[in-house]
This record gives sequence, structure tokens and C-alpha cells, in this order.
Amino acid sequence: MTTIAGIDPRTGQSTAVAQETTTAEVAEITAAAADAAPQFEQAGRGFRAELLRAIADELEARREVIVETADRETAIGPTRLNGELTRTGYQARLFADVLDEGSYLEATIDHATDTPMGPGPDLRRMLVPIGPVAVFGASNFPLAFSVPGGDAVSALAAGNPVVVKAHSSHPATSLAAFEAMTAAARRLGAPDGVLGIVFGQAAGAALVADPHIKAVGFTGSLTGGQALLDIIGRRDEPIPFYGELSSLNPVIVTPGAAAARGETIGAGLAESFTVSAGQLCTKPGLVFVPTGAAGDRVVAAAAETVGGTGAPVLLNERIFTSFGEISSRAEGSGAVAVLARGGEPAGEGFAVTPLLLGVDARDLTAQVTEECFGPLTIIARYDSDAELHTALAALPSSLTGTVHAEDDETGRLSELTAILRAKAGRVVYNGYPTGVLVSWAQTHGGPWPATNTLHTSVGTTAIRRFLRPVTWQNAPEHVLPAELTESHGTIPRRVDGRLVVPVS
Repeated sequence: MTTIAGIDPRTGQSTAVAQETTTAEVAEITAAAADAAPQFEQAGRGFRAELLRAIADELEARREVIVETADRETAIGPTRLNGELTRTGYQARLFADVLDEGSYLEATIDHATDTPMGPGPDLRRMLVPIGPVAVFGASNFPLAFSVPGGDAVSALAAGNPVVVKAHSSHPATSLAAFEAMTAAARRLGAPDGVLGIVFGQAAGAALVADPHIKAVGFTGSLTGGQALLDIIGRRDEPIPFYGELSSLNPVIVTPGAAAARGETIGAGLAESFTVSAGQLCTKPGLVFVPTGAAGDRVVAAAAETVGGTGAPVLLNERIFTSFGEISSRAEGSGAVAVLARGGEPAGEGFAVTPLLLGVDARDLTAQVTEECFGPLTIIARYDSDAELHTALAALPSSLTGTVHAEDDETGRLSELTAILRAKAGRVVYNGYPTGVLVSWAQTHGGPWPATNTLHTSVGTTAIRRFLRPVTWQNAPEHVLPAELTESHGTIPRRVDGRLVVPVS
């Protein structure tokens, strides 16, 4: 049996954590999840809201141990990890609020009536849980996008049991977070099997293939996502796969913005692509800067900031190796120049040198625009709006697109907004894409290859991924969900075409 070990990225030293989950054990865990599903749904929205708040409380109570464990396995540092744990608890409580408010159910009632098509039946429609959900933890967010993260809590909020595949970069952290969640579930008397965890790559493949699993949430590489999609394609019953996969996140600096605040933009850009060692899915990987003196000031400020940046430690050996390979390919392209280097690594572990590269926009190729996880970005210099638009049209879609522009560039900004809206799920103005607020209005998604879904993995509407619609026609009231009964009036509902919102 294979041992799962946590590795300290600062030193490369490993510590045994768990044993790889066998295929038979995966089957037992998913069967327990399937058994728990109807009980968990019947427990109701109020119970699930209570569970999510209890999970947040339990994570908070174990903060010191969880943060210490995560830092040892990720080298992210206690400051960001404490912030991430706070975010993780916040998003669990936010989804509890979503359950209390109830509009996510899209509860709709059409009473029997005459219509232009003839007599209409009584129809009542609502979203219901999809069934046990497999969640794959992300390497770069050991809490907020991992075992207790957004995929898990949105699936639980929807009423689905969750089985998490622990990420190999932080197995001990995954286990610590899972133990906090199960402690909360036991305290409230949640059904056995509502939470499960598996370890190991083979176990992850078996999890996705298991017929009890009805949807998959995944945050990771395009290659890893495609491998899981291939498994789903071989299932007798295809299931939804919600993958957040690859993103270049282009940033555009207009001539007006470069002239007005080039130095500020350049310094902010360098900070944005090096923060968290550049290991963020929203890291700006390609920046369009106009040619000329104003653009030169953007580049100079970015280069100066990068030159003063130390050598950060990457999360794991795979990311470390990939960073070296991709950066070498980019540097090796004849059209690319090295604009600045950060500090050189010292000692053992997975530390790397931050890199700022430069190229003419007309010379951009797929090799140059390959996503690179880590502290590297490329500045592409453009001569005209036409050249910029041509380059943007050739790029793959992303999670975000960013524009720095001035107030008097209205026509140019409108054109760029239209281009970016077609290629991104979030358009950012005069800022930087790193940092994703968990909120009601947030979208963290985008056209392929950013994601393969019309939904978001961050924000309250992430719950929609793990629900499906059901309509009851001429149903006796006693078989209806409470939210569709005539007397239920505590959540927003659309009744006979009119939105009815309860008075608080």
C-alpha cells in the first residue's frame, strides 16, 4: 500500500500522513454518501445552514494547528494562511445565509388556469440536490479551495454529501480540515457518510468513475481536468464536471493610462504577478503595454520592482519543475527578452527566480503565451489599437481580463470591454485580477479553457452547479417540498409569473 506524505517545500523533507485509499475503500465511502443523501436533503435548509456555521466555528477553534500544518506543507506563510482560514469560515457562513434567504431554490408556482393553449395544470418547480459530489482540492489554496473550500460548502449547502480527494501537496492539512468538518457534523447529528475523504491519484480516478458520484468539482491544471473528463466520458452515466483549469488573465494598459500613471501601474503589476509566488489562478500572465516613452515608464517600474523581489518558494516539485520548463521555453524563444530577474534561490527546496519577460505583440505565439504557474509574466508591446485587438483575438479565454484606462478614453474602453467580455468571466478596471472576493455578485469562471462551465466556482451562485430542476404537476400538497406548498411564505417565490418577496 502506498504511503501519502506531506513535503515541506522549503526543504524537500517529507512526513508520512496517510495510506492511499484503495478502490474498495472508495466504493465504501461513496456508497455511504449515497445512503446519506436522502436523509441529508430531508434534514432541510435550516439544518444545513446550522452545519455550515458549525464547520466554520470548528475550523476557527482549530486555527493554530491548521495554519501551522498548512504552512509546513505549502510554505505559503502564516499571514496569508490565517487570512485564507478566515475567508474559508466566511464563505461557509455566507452559504448558510444563502440557505436562510432561499431564493437560490428558484421556487416557482403556476396555478392551474386557462391559457391561450388551453387549460393549464398546476405546476410547481424547484431546484433539488443532484446527489453525492466529488471535490478535488487545489494545490494553491489548501483551505479556501480544498477540503473545506468553496466547492465543498456550496455542494453541502445544496444538500449533497461530499467526498473530497485530498491534494497531494497538503495531505496533513486536508486531514486536519476534514477532521474539523466531521467533528461539526457529528456534533449536530448529521447522517453518517455526508462527508468523506480519499487519498491518492488512483483513488481520485476511482472516485470520478464511481456510479454513486453525480457531479465533480475540480480546481487544477488543464491536463488534470482533461484526465478526469476522459474518465467521465467512459462512465455509463455521464455527469457534470465543473473544472476551473487554465487562465492567462491578460492586462491591458492604454496609452492614456500609461501616460497618466505608468510608474504606479508598473509597480502594481509586478506586485500582482509575484504575490503568493505567482501561484494564483488569477495571476496576470500577459500584459499589453503601448510602445513609446509612456509605456517605457510602465516597464521600467515593473522591472525595478521585480529586481527587488526575493526568490519565493513554490508549492511542490511538480510546479517547480513546470515553472523551470515553461520559463526556459519562453526565454528560449528568439522574440522574447528578459526585462528583469528577481532574487536567486539559496539552499534546498523549491525556490525560484521571479522573471519579467518582454516581446512585441506582433510576435506572440502559443509558446510565448503558455500559462506558467509561478512568478513570471510577459509584457507585450503594441503599436496601435488594431495590433492590440489582433493579439487579443488570438488569445485563449481566461477567468479575468483587466484594463487600465483614463476617463477620456471612452471609445477605446468600450471596444476593449466588448473584447474582454467575450473572453472572460470577470472584467477588471484600473486594478489587478489577483484577489477574488466571495460575494453575491462574484463570477470566477469563463469560457474554455478557463472553465468548462456556465457557472462560477466563487460566490453564492456556485451552489447552482450542484442542483437540478424538478417540476411537480397537479401534485397533492403532502408530497410537495415545504417551499412549494401554498402556505409557505418565508422565501422569495415566483407565483403565477409575479415575484413574491416575503416582508421581513
